[in-house]
Amino acid sequence: AAIPERLLELELFGYRKGAFAGADQDRKGKLELAAKGTIFLNEIGDMPLKLQGKLLRVLREREFSPVGSTEVRHTDVRVIVATNQDLRRAMDQQKFRQDLYYRLNVIEIAMPSLRDRMGDVPLLCAHFLQETAAEMNKPVKTLTPAAKEALMRYNYPGNVRQLANILEYATIVSTGESIDVADLPDEITGGQEGQQPS
Repeated sequence: AAIPERLLELELFGYRKGAFAGADQDRKGKLELAAKGTIFLNEIGDMPLKLQGKLLRVLREREFSPVGSTEVRHTDVRVIVATNQDLRRAMDQQKFRQDLYYRLNVIEIAMPSLRDRMGDVPLLCAHFLQETAAEMNKPVKTLTPAAKEALMRYNYPGNVRQLANILEYATIVSTGESIDVADLPDEITGGQEGQQPS
C-alpha cells in the first residue's frame, strides 16, 4: 500500500535496460523471481486498477511483459493475498476488479478481528513478550494478573498489531520482572476509546 504505483509495477514485473532514466540494466521483477514458488501480496485492496489488470493477466495467462519491453515472459507462481478491506464493497465502488477478485478468491480464509477472539489474547501475549525480549536481548517478562485482566478487557481497534505494540511499550517501561497495569499505556488503563465497559 505504501509503494507508489510506478514503483510497484517495476517491483512486480521488472524492467528492461533503458525503460526509464536510471534503468542501466535489466532487472527481474518479483513475479519472475518467485517462479515455481509463492508470492505474497499484502493489502491487495490498495493496488491501483491498472496494475490489477496486469496481475489478472499473470494469473490467467501465466505471462507478463517487463516494463519497457514487448517480450512476453512466462511464470508459474502461486499468489497469496491479504487485505483488511471489504473487496466486495470495493467491487461495488469499482475500486477493485471483479474478474481479479474471482480469480484470486479460490480459497478464502476470513480472519476475525482480535476483539472477536479474545481467547487468543493470552497466547498472543506470551508470543509477543518472548519476541520482544529476544529483540531487546532482555529476559522474558510476565504479566501480573491485573495486567492480564486489563488486556483482556480492551477492545483492540488496532487488532493484533496494536497488542504487539502495547506489549513492546510495556516491556520498555517496566522496571521489574513482571508487567503490571501501571506499565500499560493510557489507552488500556485510561478508559479511552477501545475500552470496553466493565
